[in-house]
Amino acid sequence: MQLRYNFRLYPTPGQRHALARAFGCARVVFNDGLRARQDAREQGMPYISDGELSKRVITQAKKTPDRAWLGEVSAVVLQQALADLNKAYWNFFDSVTGKRKGPKIAPPRFRSRKDNRQAIRFTKNARFSLAPGGKLRLPKIGDIPVRWSRDLPTEPSSVTVVKDAADRYFASFVIETGKAPLPETAAEVGIDLGLSHFAVTSDGRKVDNPRFLRRAERRLRKAQQELSRKEKSSANRQKARAKAATAHARVADARRDWAHKLSTQIIRDNQAVYVENLAVSGLGRTRLAKSVHDAGWSQFVAMLEYKAARYCRHFAKIDRWFPSSKLCSGCGTVAESMPLAIRSWTCPCGAVHDRDINAAINIVAAGRADRLNACGARVRPGPAPAQREEAGSFRGAA
Repeated sequence: MQLRYNFRLYPTPGQRHALARAFGCARVVFNDGLRARQDAREQGMPYISDGELSKRVITQAKKTPDRAWLGEVSAVVLQQALADLNKAYWNFFDSVTGKRKGPKIAPPRFRSRKDNRQAIRFTKNARFSLAPGGKLRLPKIGDIPVRWSRDLPTEPSSVTVVKDAADRYFASFVIETGKAPLPETAAEVGIDLGLSHFAVTSDGRKVDNPRFLRRAERRLRKAQQELSRKEKSSANRQKARAKAATAHARVADARRDWAHKLSTQIIRDNQAVYVENLAVSGLGRTRLAKSVHDAGWSQFVAMLEYKAARYCRHFAKIDRWFPSSKLCSGCGTVAESMPLAIRSWTCPCGAVHDRDINAAINIVAAGRADRLNACGARVRPGPAPAQREEAGSFRGAA
């Protein structure tokens, strides 16, 4: 499997200038290729092939006075910019034809020098290397100091140099590595994600929601106010913009670090992990949007998924329409309604449930049933005639 290892870079002023030139050249090649294909489509001409496009916007463009400066950067950087454009087009085509599942993908858009994120990619053909002294040697840029937090397990196949909105530089190495199985354990856990508590597990553990954005709102608001008061295109506005971007980066970094630690602990302690397949994009359009985005559920679930694959743990998502909160984990009775204000409830069978713990118990039970069913065991009753009063279920039953 492929993993990314990110490290902080500290380029010198001259190297920052060389990186800015590389960012600009890659952006120009991307935009020229996009414009060429858009013009061909408007004129009713056939789709320009990848090879023909590379010849037009790179090879032939370097021979013209307007694009002669493209030769000042590594050719691999320019080729990878076109590769990103081609990938964006094919993702769009697959989304239109239905080959790509999930949300619809928009066609490629032009890149801007004002984008918060600028990036270039070097492959093995570029002959990047790790220079003596722990520096990263990039062609036509030089040896850039790297803050190594850990060793690379194998030789990287590519490296992407990224500049974020806070003017920080990072090197993202792609590493091909095998799985690292952890010692097997009998524990299995179901996780119910929420807002009052970030996660509630089937063994009764409740993880408080750190609310990184809410805690930093005052500092972020002050930074944004200072930015809005600065004159446009002034040096002071640039300083205020960097200050605001740094404040937002701290929030994102803290949330990511916390999610990494929690997901690693859960994967290490459990052989199987089950979560609900939440519609985060839909919840992000409700009155709880800020709290939903602050929680970072999608990021956390993605970490659980790839870490489970790497450490040979079982991971599964339960259908989002499964009534985990309404279902009694003791007798199987489904309550008619369960407003969010109800945090505990009593089933007609006499069982008293904590809403979140009961949901987590139902999630792990449903995950076990689906897992056994996938392995061939018969875990569900056979088909039976539907009752006259209960011929189906509503999608909103959860």
